[in-house]
Amino acid sequence: MEFDLPTTAAAFIAVIAIGVVGLIAAPMMTTNTVLMMVAPSMIVFGLITLGIGIKYGEYRATGR
Repeated sequence: MEFDLPTTAAAFIAVIAIGVVGLIAAPMMTTNTVLMMVAPSMIVFGLITLGIGIKYGEYRATGR
């Protein structure tokens, strides 16, 4: 399965949006806390893991 930029961006945004909406719907934290603290940290963590995943995929594709 190949992912191009629009597909990867859509999947990334969908996963983050589902997590944020789920946390807003749950009565655990206030909406302000979720939007100001949790959502940015989810985005940063997602970008870091996406970068690691891309580099690992490149490594695997070279056949080393």
